[in-house]
Amino acid sequence: MSRKDNRGRVLHKGESQRNDGRYVFRYVEKGGKTHSIYAKTLKELREKEKERTKAELTGIKYHDGNRLTLNDVFDDYIQLKVGLKESTRVNYTYTYNFHIRNGLGQRAVNDIRYSDVKGFYLSLIKNGMKVSTLTTIHNILHPVLQLAVRNSYISNNPSDEVMSEIKKDTNWEVPKKHALTVEEQQAFMNFVKNSKRHRRWLNLFIFFLGTGCRVGEVTGLTWENIDFKNSLISIENNLTYIRKADGTFDFHMGTPKTRAGKRKIPMLPEVRKVLLEEKEKQFKGKKCKAEIGGYSNFVFINDNAKPHVFQVINKAIKRIIKAHNQKEQELAEQEGREPLLIRNFSVHTFRHTFCTRLCENETNVKVIQEIMGHADIKTTMDVYAEVSNSKKQEVFHNLEGKLKIC
Repeated sequence: MSRKDNRGRVLHKGESQRNDGRYVFRYVEKGGKTHSIYAKTLKELREKEKERTKAELTGIKYHDGNRLTLNDVFDDYIQLKVGLKESTRVNYTYTYNFHIRNGLGQRAVNDIRYSDVKGFYLSLIKNGMKVSTLTTIHNILHPVLQLAVRNSYISNNPSDEVMSEIKKDTNWEVPKKHALTVEEQQAFMNFVKNSKRHRRWLNLFIFFLGTGCRVGEVTGLTWENIDFKNSLISIENNLTYIRKADGTFDFHMGTPKTRAGKRKIPMLPEVRKVLLEEKEKQFKGKKCKAEIGGYSNFVFINDNAKPHVFQVINKAIKRIIKAHNQKEQELAEQEGREPLLIRNFSVHTFRHTFCTRLCENETNVKVIQEIMGHADIKTTMDVYAEVSNSKKQEVFHNLEGKLKIC
């Protein structure tokens, strides 16, 4: 005699209804192990049975996928990333824990659908998150779900194509990096030089503009990296200021972003001058108090005799731009001319500006690549092509009326 549920519907083999009204389907896996699938309704149970059958036919481990949560898969993923830089590992873990662990992360991995991922991303955007930040989250979530595919917990990655759809829906494009124009660069540096309040940043900014180094390469620079005899700067370290698992921040000393990041940069006279000034300052007055990962004697230190933090440098740049533009608008109004206003930028813009100035004055792209520490020459070529196009426009503008075409 067929078993029925409390509504008189015939139950299939392996199906039953509990006293609390929930439905159960029990099946035996290859190897003789019994598993159970639970659902609130018979319709939901039958859908899960179909998923299990489909998974079994395609080699997917349905029970593991149903038992394991996204959090379980992430924990496996982060453990298996043995080549990951420690600072990157900490950032990945913090980002995942903050945005995913207590929500989507608690879901069974085989219960996550494309619509769930897209809905999660859209909710973050609705709460004010920028698409660029969302991309960082996606770059963590996508490979975690890909690991679930490779382990046969799920048949396909539900986050595939989600970001492209989000970007299309929001008309988002990768923000284009901009270098300071020569006029902006000179106006900014002259303002810093002549400002009692901001002049303390001058040497640091000169070093950025004279080397093209990444911010962590500059803040992590020690006096052992400076070779005054041969006028060379060795880039070997990268200092980051990262958020730890408990939410607090701390310094971490690592290696440059890529293998190509380890390089030697010739010392320009202006750079040599500021390095000598900094060395004399530390010899006569405040000395570096910090020791990070076995490193000390940092070249550029703040008022607390510790290495600079990139967020603080960015805040200083914003204050300087604001002060400059306000003063420039007042002067321009008094003198009856258009003001030379500086666009907002971050400390990384110094690197892009140096690369642009280098491309404007050097044609050997390989040399530029090595100085910049670009792992991929395409990165160098993109800047070089942009500068070349600008130069072509300038040349043709100067040719106007000179070719006697007609």
